[in-house]
Amino acid sequence: MYPHDFVQVSLSKSRRGVIRGLHYQLKPMEQGKLVTVVRGGKVVDVAVDIRRGGSPWFGRYVMVELSAEKPRLLWVPPGFAHGFQALEDDTLFLYLQTKEYSPQHERCIAWNDPEIGIQWPVREGVIISEKDGKCPPLRQAETNFDYPI
Repeated sequence: MYPHDFVQVSLSKSRRGVIRGLHYQLKPMEQGKLVTVVRGGKVVDVAVDIRRGGSPWFGRYVMVELSAEKPRLLWVPPGFAHGFQALEDDTLFLYLQTKEYSPQHERCIAWNDPEIGIQWPVREGVIISEKDGKCPPLRQAETNFDYPI
């Protein structure tokens, strides 16, 4: 049994080079996400610590490769921005979320923020949505997460 209730399931389809993120929702609609690749290729999945107020990991990230061929799950807790890059075409990515999507609480951080310095593996032909292309760097992003949560 997993120690969280999931209230929303989302699925996205991406092709090689697509970067989605870095997304999060403010309190009181903060989301924990359990993510995996269910079909197709593989992704690199990223979680960035956005907890202000003394987190020794603020602005640092973890990167994990997920694939349908070698299935595993990644838990992204509240207080972390989430994103991924598809490494192959026709990749289906599954999100189980602890709270519903709330447009008024949704925020994002620039996928290419130099202070975070994410080393995305696909560097040529990167595809970003118009919305994700307008995200601010972490230092300018609105967050209401403190350390510890």
